[in-house]
Amino acid sequence: MKRVTILLAITLMILPAVLKAQQVPLYSQYMMNKYLINPAFAGSEGYTSYNLTARQQWMGFGDANTPSTQALAVQTRVLQNSYLAKSRLIRSSSRKKPSGRVGLGGYVFNDRNGVINRTGLQATYAYHIPLGEGQLSFGASGSIYQFKIDDDELILPDDDLGIPDPLIDGRRNTMFIPDASAGMYYMYKNLYVGFSGTNLFQSVLKFGSDESYGNYKLLRNYYLMGGYRIQLDDEFALEPSLLVHSTENFNMQADINVKGYYKNDYWMGLSYRTGSALITMVGVKVGKLYFGYAYDYSLREIQNLSYGSHEIMLGLRFGDSQRRYRWLRRF
Repeated sequence: MKRVTILLAITLMILPAVLKAQQVPLYSQYMMNKYLINPAFAGSEGYTSYNLTARQQWMGFGDANTPSTQALAVQTRVLQNSYLAKSRLIRSSSRKKPSGRVGLGGYVFNDRNGVINRTGLQATYAYHIPLGEGQLSFGASGSIYQFKIDDDELILPDDDLGIPDPLIDGRRNTMFIPDASAGMYYMYKNLYVGFSGTNLFQSVLKFGSDESYGNYKLLRNYYLMGGYRIQLDDEFALEPSLLVHSTENFNMQADINVKGYYKNDYWMGLSYRTGSALITMVGVKVGKLYFGYAYDYSLREIQNLSYGSHEIMLGLRFGDSQRRYRWLRRF
């Protein structure tokens, strides 16, 4: 209980820093569902996929208030040979046949960091342009979420004196925030590279009833990702990749990853998050179902008080992968 109280007090004191440095959810297995950080990925591979990701950071250190994230995402490609395109309704109408270049996606999420909680949804439109054996994709997302400070769980120094804190006292502890993100993504054979930005509106948050505390602005976040899959033989493959994350004020962090595959059904990976954590990953694919698990070992002092961070991913993927890069004929 003492550790929980300390955590809540620290969270309140560093609230401005939290808003600037940890405004977006953190994922360790992003490479298994790149759509979570780049809207241009929606439908890029032609599959219809469903992904559930659950993450718990710093387990054992006040579990109810440590950072946690849950996200349920779906993405698809509107194919020329889809059921909808072949239906009698479409054939008999004056609508044009789908171009096969449109991707759609959406996800709902809940992200909690101490006493700060965000719950929302996002919808995505993507457009994919075939370029020989490669593909260039663009995507944009609109989102809305509820931003809330759970002041019921705060223990403040002046509680016994009955002195309210102007930062959290008032009617603005809960806000509904609109936002947008955009990105581009290019893939060519075994190579991929993408760039995206979130919090594009840089929405302003207003807390409490005391205007002297001013506004807290959400900073834009940028992601640059890239990777290359090396096919060692018919059964084994190796995929090094990199993710660079930066905020508007150039607070940067990088994930350096390498994953090994066996028959595309089993994989193991290792990541280094600069100055922050070492991450191990394992996964298995059975038919259309795949499962992944990641464990983050923090390189900071908090590891002495916790059992590390854990992330679980479940997914379903539908679609034919035999003609993956023959864009014009497939889509």
